[in-house]
Amino acid sequence: MFKCKCKDPLQQKQSEICFTPKKKPFLVTIPFSFYQYNPQDHLIQIMLSSKLRTVGRFSSFGNKFQHRHLATKFELPLCTKELLQTNTPASDTHVQVNGWVASSRISKNVAFIDINDGTCEENVQCVIRPPTLLPADIKNGAGIQINGIWSEGKGKQKYELQVNDKAEGNVKILGGVDALFPMIKKDHTPQYLRTIPEYRWRDPSMASILRFRSQVETTLVNFFDAESFTKTHPPLVTASDCEGAGELFKIESNSKIGTEEQFFGKDAYLTVSTQLHLETLCSALNRVWTLTPCFRAEESDTNRHLSEFWMLEVEVAFIDRISQLTKFSEKMIKSVVSNLVEDKNNMRTNLLKTARSNETAELMKNRWEMLLAKEWDSVTYTQAIKIIHEAHDSGKVKFSARPSWGDSLGSEHEKWLAGVYFKNPVFVTDYPLEEKAFYMKINEPTLGEEAPTVACFDLLVPDIGELIGGSLREHNLENLKREISRRGMSPDPLSWYFKICENGSVPHGGYGMGFERLLQYLSCTENIRDVIPFPRSADNCLC
Repeated sequence: MFKCKCKDPLQQKQSEICFTPKKKPFLVTIPFSFYQYNPQDHLIQIMLSSKLRTVGRFSSFGNKFQHRHLATKFELPLCTKELLQTNTPASDTHVQVNGWVASSRISKNVAFIDINDGTCEENVQCVIRPPTLLPADIKNGAGIQINGIWSEGKGKQKYELQVNDKAEGNVKILGGVDALFPMIKKDHTPQYLRTIPEYRWRDPSMASILRFRSQVETTLVNFFDAESFTKTHPPLVTASDCEGAGELFKIESNSKIGTEEQFFGKDAYLTVSTQLHLETLCSALNRVWTLTPCFRAEESDTNRHLSEFWMLEVEVAFIDRISQLTKFSEKMIKSVVSNLVEDKNNMRTNLLKTARSNETAELMKNRWEMLLAKEWDSVTYTQAIKIIHEAHDSGKVKFSARPSWGDSLGSEHEKWLAGVYFKNPVFVTDYPLEEKAFYMKINEPTLGEEAPTVACFDLLVPDIGELIGGSLREHNLENLKREISRRGMSPDPLSWYFKICENGSVPHGGYGMGFERLLQYLSCTENIRDVIPFPRSADNCLC
């Protein structure tokens, strides 16, 4: 054991120590595990191992040395999540806390400051004696840095930061706020927060959604990796319309506006789906997936539509049954929900603690349990139409529109099927050919169907409606060209896509899921615009 004095507390995982012997200064890096810091007398105890002894004979250097922090070069500051959840320091350790003031309570003899840095939903409580150590202009939302002693808490929190004169603690305002800062007030409605996109994520409930979003994406990355998928990055700029719906944002270069020249040499658009490019990658990598932005110029002004959103898309080679896709997509969603229920990485705690009401928290738990309770049902489109007709005609329910065979299912029909009739997610398969895209594989004729159908599915969930849409893809070139011609589509923009079918084409299929719709459903968020950082929709692009 080697003991020596140090003025500065050791907060980093490693520190550079400069020993000063009689002849020549000597530098050595000491890992965290080799020393202990006593905050009472600033005594450092350095454990010498055989590995460190080979660097130099420390015992002959005496006890004169200089200590320098390396945090600015090699270490990130300790964050709230590490302090409270993953790397909690021992009691009586000197700690520096950075964050924003969540709340403050100041009395004559003591002040309590709650700090949150956004890495988790919990606050660090700082107990400051005397309160005169606080800057006079402290307000909610101010960026702050506090040094003190990490101690066992006396209230609800297991630990707290004690700041007082003896501990040489200090409080520093890093970024103040003015009196008009809207987040000084604690409670705001989601509707109001949407009007201040630059600040709304400082609301605790909104911040929890972004952390949840990140955790769900991480869960999906791990899921697909375990299933031997390759994550790919198809382009966002395309010359073809995958869906054939014409809801495209056309791209123009500023320098080419007003001229006949085109930047890409042809019309180009922001992608509505990366499916066609993903199929190309599937023909080389077998199992591929992506999570990318997609853009649709639709005027729908509902609580579940966006003009810019993130789409999770999957393509799998060597499959020839739609049930293979439905089972896999069910497994995918259940993997996310299982992590929620098991509270992996505090996913469950994060969401439930910041729910805006007890009713919302209960609804979340009920949804998660329902999703895992049993295997999801599957019916054909023809069967779904029959179920809707029987319910409507018997007077059990009155829809605003009674769909005929061949009509699209409306939102009211989708929500009723999943939420009322099945009371569970349900796959609807084999839709009419005329209702779906050109690339879907046509089924063999089936008794009871009034016209050709395609091998496709929609996953309907209660309260939301459609969450996932997928199909087997047509891999026969002649069939594909025949269908495009029948629809009166120009084959020219798809000439590159045809080449997938010309050489080594195999049966394959895939699906797409709106990432925000999944988040909206699992978090029981009323409006989809509250689960994406900066929502874009018709007449809405605030920043």
